[in-house]
Amino acid sequence: MTYGSASFPSQPPNQGRAMSEPTPKPVSVPVPSDTVAESGLNRISTLLSHLDEVRGTGAIDSAKESIATEDRLAAGRLGVASGLFSSLRAKHSPTASHSLRVAIGLSNWAQVIGLEDPHLLTLETAALMHDIGKIGVPDAILTKPSKLSPDETALLDRYRLHGLDILASCCLSAEIVDIVRFAGSWYDGSRGDAERNRDKLPVGSRMLSIVDAYDSMTTDHVYRRAMSSERAIAELTSFAGSQFDPKLVESFRRLVETDRIRLDRAAPERWLVKMDASQSRTYWGLGRVTAGNSTATVDQLFQQQLVASMIDGVFFVDTQSTILLWNRAFEKMSGIASASVFQKQWIPTMLDLRDASGAKIPDAECPIAKTIRTRSPGAGRYSLQGRSGNRLTVEMQFQPVTNVESVTYGAVVIARDISSEATLEAAIENLHAKATQDPLTKVSNRAEFDRVHDLLVSEHLASKTPCSLIICDLDFFKRVNDDFGHQAGDDALMIFASMLKRMRRQGDLVARYGGEEFVYLAANCDIAAATVIAEEIRQTLERTPQPMLAGKCCTASFGVTEIQPGDTSETMLRRADRALMMAKEAGRNRVMQLGSGLGSVAEAPVDRRKGGGLFGWFKGGEQPTEFRHRLISTVPLSIAVEKLRGFLSDHHAQVVKVDGDVVKLKVDGKASQPSRRKSDRPLPFAVELKFKELDASSGLLPGGVLFGTSIDVLMEPIRGRDRRREDVGGQVETLLSSLKAYFMAQEAKPEVTPALERAVTEPGRR
Repeated sequence: MTYGSASFPSQPPNQGRAMSEPTPKPVSVPVPSDTVAESGLNRISTLLSHLDEVRGTGAIDSAKESIATEDRLAAGRLGVASGLFSSLRAKHSPTASHSLRVAIGLSNWAQVIGLEDPHLLTLETAALMHDIGKIGVPDAILTKPSKLSPDETALLDRYRLHGLDILASCCLSAEIVDIVRFAGSWYDGSRGDAERNRDKLPVGSRMLSIVDAYDSMTTDHVYRRAMSSERAIAELTSFAGSQFDPKLVESFRRLVETDRIRLDRAAPERWLVKMDASQSRTYWGLGRVTAGNSTATVDQLFQQQLVASMIDGVFFVDTQSTILLWNRAFEKMSGIASASVFQKQWIPTMLDLRDASGAKIPDAECPIAKTIRTRSPGAGRYSLQGRSGNRLTVEMQFQPVTNVESVTYGAVVIARDISSEATLEAAIENLHAKATQDPLTKVSNRAEFDRVHDLLVSEHLASKTPCSLIICDLDFFKRVNDDFGHQAGDDALMIFASMLKRMRRQGDLVARYGGEEFVYLAANCDIAAATVIAEEIRQTLERTPQPMLAGKCCTASFGVTEIQPGDTSETMLRRADRALMMAKEAGRNRVMQLGSGLGSVAEAPVDRRKGGGLFGWFKGGEQPTEFRHRLISTVPLSIAVEKLRGFLSDHHAQVVKVDGDVVKLKVDGKASQPSRRKSDRPLPFAVELKFKELDASSGLLPGGVLFGTSIDVLMEPIRGRDRRREDVGGQVETLLSSLKAYFMAQEAKPEVTPALERAVTEPGRR
């Protein structure tokens, strides 16, 4: 693949206003060019030719502390204009946090490709200010816990105009204003300013739109689960050329997949201590810098830890029913992360709250609002339905929060799950504690993990609810044993295991998998929430002194994955292990995620075990000997081949032959057979995949997607006697679902010509 370059900035600095700093030379951005030396069959053959080289692989900080840190970072970049960011924070804290994550991610990207001040500062400032117009959006829209209506969406879309008005009144840099102005424009000019498209749009705007969309997709919302990083990158790629600059998307994708850009990474030190304040002042008129918040007191830390570790669900709303606290236990009950509901308005319909008789509770009759209004406590038995779709029966207590002068600040809600289902971890601890524990660390052992993992995968695939797996490994553990002795190594393992147990959610499972490797099973948890859990553990560990290591701290690497269609416990574990290996290869002491998640395949599987459907009569009701399917993926061929590498590794599949655009595989069936008993004979399959590049003219891709891949799949049992096995169809469906998930593909609708339809429905007529 050849590469071209794009230069930043695309507009003259300040458009005529002289800057005191010297203007640096344009920076080349290494991105793929439009000219591709290889095409068609030769290109496919080249991409597929190396497949045989695949080898197998072996408490969130408090809201106040986080806000204080974010405000200090924003002040470091904005200087005298940090009051604007504080205003946005006061209006809607999640939007301010999003703006900061986008600015950090964009800063990381820009520095990797060689951008320097003053243009780097310009880009960072524009990212921090790109959503400032939401100050002018009504609270009812910003805090609405459900999807917006068309009218509300139209009103929200005006925030960019509000933002430009705000910046026009105080920002002296036309370059910053232009970056914000065109950040919402589509690359092909179909949306936004029609007079500017492609390279006429500022490069800063094109970069900002990519990071902005990526953070939005990978952030959990009340009305939509967060996408995995892999899925979000696929979405960006699907709309490369229409919504996004394809060269920049490719640059961003490669850097994200090698962990060189992370939106959750701490901002560079230069944001706080290396900045020349005079630089930012040249951008703004009058203003003032907000003071940083003081650190939390011991009492506050104790209260935060107490609420976070409670078995009962707890949340707090202010007098306007705005959610300000949502603890881990209630995250598990509801299936909604605290970050998704923070500063959203609480209404009973958010969780389909019902009374003891099963009657829905109207929003106007909310018992929490009644508690706030009357300043009197309440209690009752209710049922709620979270994202999993399962209904829980809970005892809820409502307590008004007032001061000594009887001023009401809101209400705290405590919810206890009284449904008959005992949590999986509680049952394990009560019935099998000694037999299932690792003797050193007192967490579950590998045998218990294997048993629970099999059960969890089966249950969550059947219910179509997410669960995630975290696998973690202490970094450079051999050095600990060599330098400090094995007793110190054992102590480090026990401290890490104790930390994992302390920071797990109620009902999750922590186990020692072997040596210094631990696994964490998170039920009813998607990959975004699991990544947050892993990152919290990672940060806590690196700040924890080890007494037997002379006060030094250990670090660990983490791999995270979510169950996806066609998974078995073995494929899920291998995928998490691949993510762990990626974290180590990227430098250790980090969290990496792999997998597209449970939502990667939308349609329900079709049972073809008996050759049913329109053409079932051809087989006379007998078991078919081969299975043909066509998959349509919205990712380009190069990415589809990368996903195939992951499938090969996780399924221990072998590449038998690569012939042009066709790959022939052997899948041994050991990893692809769900709930396989030891007495069951594995069912190996021969799988043939034929790849074809697609473009918008094919008519097979969704609107707005310019490039994709067609994959013709042929599967058949290798052994002749296996073709008569009753479970062949089920195994095919599992394997097909897994291919769909890895390729992020849908099955193409069968093409039925009128003549063929008559031949099937009226076989005696010509």
